[in-house]
Amino acid sequence: MKLTDILPLEEWIEFEKDIHKKSGLDVNVFDTEGIRISSYKKWVNKLCPVIKANDKGQAFICAVAHMNIAAQAKHEKKAVIEECDAGLVKLVVPILVNKEFLGSVGACGLLLDDGEVDSFMINRTIEIEEEEIGSLSNGIAKITTEDAQLLAAYIQKQLDLIIEGLYQKRV
Repeated sequence: MKLTDILPLEEWIEFEKDIHKKSGLDVNVFDTEGIRISSYKKWVNKLCPVIKANDKGQAFICAVAHMNIAAQAKHEKKAVIEECDAGLVKLVVPILVNKEFLGSVGACGLLLDDGEVDSFMINRTIEIEEEEIGSLSNGIAKITTEDAQLLAAYIQKQLDLIIEGLYQKRV
């Protein structure tokens, strides 16, 4: 079973947009391999697109964070909220149908509570100057742990409704 077996791609995109609008986070639905299923992208800060545009940034900051946190969410069968190596929040909710892992919903790009951007790590990984990192980081919004947990619960509730729709369609 694939994600598009339970919801058409266009509706997954609407789901991503809804979660973004509700949270202010960059939101994507990922398949079991950690690949985004849509081309929808809504950057929530100026730093993340610079990190992702760099092969090392994509491989050693973004992809690693998603794969590790998604693996933890898959294993624990519940949402996981952590920070990526750049210091930004990464929230992952697994998508499970009859205990089968179909993928995950990932949301990221804001600072968690009193977190801060890890300029040193970003500099060492993608070799841009810390002053530029500071400029790109200026104005990154924050999300509280409590709000991130409420968002995770909201995402899970929406996923449950989607999955219930799957069962209703089969009857």
